[in-house]
Amino acid sequence: MRRTLVITNDFPPRPGGIQQFVHQIVERLPAQDVVVLTSRHEGDESFDATLPYRVVRHPHYPMIPTPAVTRRAAALLREESCEAVWFGAAAPLALMTPSLRRAGAVRVVASTHGHEIGWAKLPGAASALRRISGRVDVLTYLTDHSRVAVGKVAAPGARLEQLSPGVDPEVFTPAVSGLAVRERYGLGSRPVVVCVSRLVRRKGQDTLIALWPRVLEQAPDAALLIVSGGPYSARLEAMAGARGLDKSVFFTGQVDWDELPQHYAAGDLFAMPCRTRRGGLDVEGLGIVFLEASASGLPVIAGRSGGAPDAVLDRRTGYVVDPRNHEEIAGRIVELLLDKVSARTMGVVGRAWAEREWGWDAMAGRLHRWLSE
Repeated sequence: MRRTLVITNDFPPRPGGIQQFVHQIVERLPAQDVVVLTSRHEGDESFDATLPYRVVRHPHYPMIPTPAVTRRAAALLREESCEAVWFGAAAPLALMTPSLRRAGAVRVVASTHGHEIGWAKLPGAASALRRISGRVDVLTYLTDHSRVAVGKVAAPGARLEQLSPGVDPEVFTPAVSGLAVRERYGLGSRPVVVCVSRLVRRKGQDTLIALWPRVLEQAPDAALLIVSGGPYSARLEAMAGARGLDKSVFFTGQVDWDELPQHYAAGDLFAMPCRTRRGGLDVEGLGIVFLEASASGLPVIAGRSGGAPDAVLDRRTGYVVDPRNHEEIAGRIVELLLDKVSARTMGVVGRAWAEREWGWDAMAGRLHRWLSE
């Protein structure tokens, strides 16, 4: 593989799905051939010290393709003798491609996620995405849904290839114990629905809280464990308090990556009724959390948004639901909490599917080939 400069705003220890997407793939590329340019985040010095490749941190978040950022990226490309570039998220950083070509990049790959689907719907942003697709060697997409959306605005002749998130079945596995997490929140042997995702409106944690009284009518001991932090956290906690759900809805706050498997394991099923917002501008790209939950042996409930349905085998590994239909979502939750045989069967099928179809090694291999061509 050519020595590669990875340029991204999305990299640990900053939490999030794209962050793990980029990190997991980079971890599987030859360490001696990788340099990462990313933005600062609390705790990054100790995190970077554990990595076998160089990480350069931009002092501000987010990086945008200003002349100063572009000059710095080009200088780093030359300094590290890199001949290839991977943009972990195409928009907007991949607009720097022409300058990096002049600095010596001979292969450029850029990846699209959910927010590029939103870009494709706005005239100015769509024009920028078209320029990006015409200047890179490969533009990647997550799912068939995102391929169609991005393809509509791609430049003629642009090369589109699939590069989806994966899951590590040795990290997320039914063998992990969730007992410590259950003890921490006093959950005991209660049936637990777990939702792991950044707390933002699109993810649907507010929907779970709003419908939770319906769940309690039929499963009075049920608990909802909301894992992670984010800008919507105060609003969500206020919603739960206003509904008197203090003893059945629990918030963990931000959780370290290495503790996530234990939090999945603390649940009996996983639910995230994600929804599309802002007229299609805010959409779920895929949802790594659904795959992590399946690998952990949990049945999954996913909202019908963007590529999220591709992360669930409907009625086999879980259910795809209308994210605005509270009755349907509550009904599926109660069904899986009370019918433990069906829930267990879905978990087993999901585990096998995650192992068979969603390995990180295959995804990293694809990127390796494109960077080497």
